[in-house]
Amino acid sequence: MIFDKTDKGREEIATRKYQLASRLRTLLVMVDGKQTGDGLLQKIGGLGLNEESLAELEKNGFIQAILSAVPAPEPVSAAPQPQVQPPGPVQTGTADILPPGQTQFEAIYHFYTETIKSTIGLRGYGLQLKVEKAASIDDFTQLRDPYLEAVLKAKGKEIARSLRARLDQLLYLGEAAPPTTTIIDPNTTLPE
Repeated sequence: MIFDKTDKGREEIATRKYQLASRLRTLLVMVDGKQTGDGLLQKIGGLGLNEESLAELEKNGFIQAILSAVPAPEPVSAAPQPQVQPPGPVQTGTADILPPGQTQFEAIYHFYTETIKSTIGLRGYGLQLKVEKAASIDDFTQLRDPYLEAVLKAKGKEIARSLRARLDQLLYLGEAAPPTTTIIDPNTTLPE
């Protein structure tokens, strides 16, 4: 069975509102709507989590079972958003950058979470924990260079440049971007 986070689960990740136990929170972070419950438990089996842990998250409304590995689009919440947002100079610039229905904080959180898993893998676990602890855009900005360095080591310059461009769009929404070059490694510089 494949599980995905519910709105309550996403809220717990972003705000820690429900004060979920740290081991269950770790499992909740790993739930992405793509992996089976067994696959998740294999990845974090060393933490003493089992099927009961998944059942507890589901019972308390943090995750839900879905039918396929592809996350279902949310037409009810995502489609009306562009119509609800008032037009204006700030909104037109951010509409192309932020996914519908997400705040800047949520968009950055999802960016880090998804790309750490897909590009760095398990070596990014420590970085993912820092993402979980982040409480502001400034916290996310401080993670920029360590994140880009890890991506560079794992996937190379081209992927690092591509992800840096997207991350900078999210981090510096409506602001000036960082300096013209970012030094990631003493031997490697990624030009703007």
